[in-house]
Amino acid sequence: MPKQQPQPETPDVDEQLAAWFAGRLPDGWYAGVPEVRHDRDEILVVGTLPPPATDGLEAAAVATAEAARIQGFREDTRALRMRVADEAEARFGRKVAWGARCGGTEELFTMLSIPVMTRLRLTERQVLDTLVDAGVARSRSHALAWCVRLVADHEGDWITELREALVHVEKVRSKDPTLRR
Repeated sequence: MPKQQPQPETPDVDEQLAAWFAGRLPDGWYAGVPEVRHDRDEILVVGTLPPPATDGLEAAAVATAEAARIQGFREDTRALRMRVADEAEARFGRKVAWGARCGGTEELFTMLSIPVMTRLRLTERQVLDTLVDAGVARSRSHALAWCVRLVADHEGDWITELREALVHVEKVRSKDPTLRR
């Protein structure tokens, strides 16, 4: 039986997305390489903008200047961002959301809000209803999103470790010899 030649490793999805956006985005859009995150439905591209000149300004004025820089970027790049997003959606099968960071200010725009079906028991629904009744959330959906953010904030390190472990599992699965026929 002939010895099977090793297959060249294909870059993982994270690398593919980061490389594609690094090559596709115009030079000068961001100061450095943008951060590219994704899930099954959406790709989020967030880059850092150069800070505005704010020497001697109070913190509130600096935040206003940073927000204005982000808003200007959003407006000035809208047409090309839409074109790049269309290309990426055709290539990767996911919608693209954008964001910008400037100093201590970050804004995400054109993000999807994906409905997620879940089954909750009475006690779990009561938690959501309590958040709604107390005015913490506008709806059960908003309350559930609030709970997810709370878990992410308080268990972020554990979630990160879990994601890293899943990446390793996917790499091992990709080496399955039955898939190389």
